[in-house]
Amino acid sequence: MIKALPEFPWSALAPLRDRAARHPDGIVNLALGTPVDPAPEIVQQALCAAADAPSHPSTEGTPVLREAAAAYLRRRFGVAAEPGAILPSVGTKELIAWLPTVLSVGPGDLVAYPELSFPTYDVSARLAGATPMPVDLDHGLPEPTPRVLWLNSPSNPDGRVLPVDRMREIVSWCRDHGVLVVNDECYLEYGWEQEPSSILHPDVCGDSHTGVLAVHTLSKRSNLAGYRAGFITGDPRLVQEMLEVRRHAGLILPTPIAAAMTAALTDDTHVDLQRERYARRRARLRPALESRGLRVDHSHSGLYLWVTRDEPAWKTAEFLADEGILGAPGSIYGRPGEHHVRLALTATDERIASAAARLTA
Repeated sequence: MIKALPEFPWSALAPLRDRAARHPDGIVNLALGTPVDPAPEIVQQALCAAADAPSHPSTEGTPVLREAAAAYLRRRFGVAAEPGAILPSVGTKELIAWLPTVLSVGPGDLVAYPELSFPTYDVSARLAGATPMPVDLDHGLPEPTPRVLWLNSPSNPDGRVLPVDRMREIVSWCRDHGVLVVNDECYLEYGWEQEPSSILHPDVCGDSHTGVLAVHTLSKRSNLAGYRAGFITGDPRLVQEMLEVRRHAGLILPTPIAAAMTAALTDDTHVDLQRERYARRRARLRPALESRGLRVDHSHSGLYLWVTRDEPAWKTAEFLADEGILGAPGSIYGRPGEHHVRLALTATDERIASAAARLTA
């Protein structure tokens, strides 16, 4: 299996990291989208209160967690998901990586995903023994027909949002061709210049979730990347199939994390506060980048700025590293990213301010 996998993409950043670390004011690490702000107090309290958990948890999660997730989707995104069609996961990266395998996709099958995207969609195909199939969804639909089509709207790395009518067209095509379509909705809370929609909204998929799944994580909305808290929902039959396989594999959310996740999903105040933090950092960093001749493309949503100087990505990344700023060369995310660098907003106010000051000095 290891021979089928690519090099772990962020391992290649070590030389850039060393270069940036030589800056007198230290490194500003904008290469990884990992939260740095505190986990909400209400979540920490729930975690502590549930710390005495000697018994095995249920793979399907607690009823109160599934009800909280369903209420959250309805309240924030207008999605009507039944609690029984919600399945918690140990974060969502493992869920994405193993989804094709769990749903019996294998050798001879195609797993399609946007040609500019998070590398784990490609890995999900390789782990299943299927064939990875990067596709340009701006200019048509997959050909030949895959078994699974991954979407990611809002997109990592470039922050683009699929319009509702385009998502509806994709869902209709997938249903007509027997293709499972899954949207990774990691950044759904962070629409800036465009408001994203869930693939499970009635305007996209009608009154049925047949053949459609959505992946949600609390890593970005609630600063819980270290908790490994996420869930998948949509087609009840497929969710049930995943549940049965995950029971056998022991892929179970720990009881204290389930309690913390329930608290996070029932509270919107901390989400709005975090959104304000990222909006402030975005407003500080973007004009500083532009003042040094970097153009920000797309970036309508999500937690990244997708920047370019119309030159090879690694050259731009080296330019930034000389200012002590570490970014992720866009080529990590696929061929269309070869002239861009992804910069995360997930750094402290002080580090963002330092980056902006360096760029405008």
